[in-house]
Amino acid sequence: MYDVEKIRSDFPILSRQVNGKPLTYLDNGASAQKPQVVIDAINQAYSQEYSNVHRGLHYLSNLATEKYEGVRGIIAKFLNAANEDSIILNSGTTEGINMVAYGWAMPRLQAGDEILLSVMEHHANIVPWHFLRERQGVVIKWVDTAADGSLDPQAVLDAITSKTKLIAMTHCSNVLGTVVDIKTITVGAHARGVPVLVDGSQSAVHMPVDVQDLGCDFFAITGHKLYGPSGSGAIYVHPDRMAEMRPFMGGGDMIREVSKEAVIYNDPPMMFEAGTPGIVQTIGFGVALEYMMELGMDSIAAHEAELRDYAMARLTGLNWINVQGQASGKAAIFSFTMEGAAHAHDISTILDKKGVAVRAGHHCAGPLMDHLGVSATCRASFGAYNTKAEVDTLIDALELAHELFA
Repeated sequence: MYDVEKIRSDFPILSRQVNGKPLTYLDNGASAQKPQVVIDAINQAYSQEYSNVHRGLHYLSNLATEKYEGVRGIIAKFLNAANEDSIILNSGTTEGINMVAYGWAMPRLQAGDEILLSVMEHHANIVPWHFLRERQGVVIKWVDTAADGSLDPQAVLDAITSKTKLIAMTHCSNVLGTVVDIKTITVGAHARGVPVLVDGSQSAVHMPVDVQDLGCDFFAITGHKLYGPSGSGAIYVHPDRMAEMRPFMGGGDMIREVSKEAVIYNDPPMMFEAGTPGIVQTIGFGVALEYMMELGMDSIAAHEAELRDYAMARLTGLNWINVQGQASGKAAIFSFTMEGAAHAHDISTILDKKGVAVRAGHHCAGPLMDHLGVSATCRASFGAYNTKAEVDTLIDALELAHELFA
């Protein structure tokens, strides 16, 4: 049985007050809070077990290496990757996507080649491709969402031409909550010889992910959204694509041998992990994923689906609130504007006075804001520890904001 109150007790920050009110944390889309087991693991690693990894033969180095390298297998299990060697450890999704841009796309794409993006993409899955546009003449093609925020996979496939070399797409929009049918896109793209990169930053925390079933070539995740530390993350790379990649950062453990005349690289995935890594962050990330798997990703998804439906009913019941994106099966992420002169930043400030933490702004999704015809929205994003009572608190705070701006 999914005991949300027990889960809440695992997160010490949820018991605090903000502005004299119990904290209602609805900014999980930006970064999730950390359970005590993750905090304890970080403290243990720094206070009792810290050492650099891979390079020492002493006890602490061996212990740190064992714990750090063990996370690769945890991530492979979490994503149902066939082999842990397909997991490259990094600082998060942004580094993962840049790794693909520099290590796979840059040496392979030429002027006029196309990369397909949806208009929903986070800047982390836009800016690296603009680098290729600016520096190599690569063309970025955009696929729009429907009026309800959904993305028709056939529209993506119809946009493929003989020049298309990569589809880079979010699995779940950080603004609209729209869940994209990546499997259908991947099957159709592969039939045309086009690889698929997936930004899994939002999807991996809300639903089970099976990269073998999705069939994608790249799948990037970030630890701080998955109840783990900031500065941790990973990218799954299909073995066929990994064999085509070149390292884009040099130094440290990505080499096997260095001389004045040459460098012999390490085997993948170590070839793509240069320098001293985020050792403790990664160890904490592994503990966070184990915590989530113990709760059960299906159970988390079911709980959040109940929250989504309840929140959608309550938000759409306010005729002065405009919820952006109402696609069926979306994640529990709600971006909204208020009729009248109230700016998203003003609304967020008022909610904060009631202890309600939401995000306001463009959410690192400039093209989507342009597509929606808004400059900014408020976003309430729910997680495994949120409750229906917190939805009610959000609604009460919004009603106060509406009164103030009426």
